[in-house]
Amino acid sequence: MIASRHGKFRPCLAEFIETFALIFVGIGAIKTAGTDVLAVALAHGLTIAVFVSATMHISGGHLNPAVTFGVLCSGHIKLADAIRYWISQLLGGISGALICLSLFSREVVITGTPQLGIGVTPAQAILIEGILTFFLVFVVHGTGVDERGQRIAGLAIGFTITLDILFGGPLTGGARVFGPAVAANFWTAHYVYWVGPMIGGALAGFVYRAFLDPNPAPAEKTP
Repeated sequence: MIASRHGKFRPCLAEFIETFALIFVGIGAIKTAGTDVLAVALAHGLTIAVFVSATMHISGGHLNPAVTFGVLCSGHIKLADAIRYWISQLLGGISGALICLSLFSREVVITGTPQLGIGVTPAQAILIEGILTFFLVFVVHGTGVDERGQRIAGLAIGFTITLDILFGGPLTGGARVFGPAVAANFWTAHYVYWVGPMIGGALAGFVYRAFLDPNPAPAEKTP
């Protein structure tokens, strides 16, 4: 029983730490780099790259509820484990944002909370977030879930985050919204960053499982 509990705790702790790091560095990078989209994209991409590399063998290095949902849809994680991952990720994101709030100010955390760009409608943002998350979860499956590509998983996933932010940063701000939104109590168009990424993540999981996975796992519907 102790070993079983320990086995469930380790991946949850890994997901907490890596999501904490992503939010902490993300808000800090936006504060220090301002409107330099390349610097912000690299900060996020490098954080993802190093922490995916550090935790791939422990939790799979998800860092994102939409990634976990995509992996669930492809049948490579059990529902009970996915729920534990989601809780850990959300708590990690909130913790990272709260520390940034204590270090800086609410205005800084609001600036670090994804927001729609000028002229971007919620429908457009959902489409953008869905497509960009599809790219991310597709790469996660191709380099992280699929054993044939795991040697480059951290680098590939980090680069995907970088290219996603280079495109989507000025338009939607990127989907790492929950922790900063809680810390700053800032909920403008919040649903966009759940609807788009979850749809994109699920679609990537289904596509990879149906057409590209050499050994598709049966979908797990029960713990």
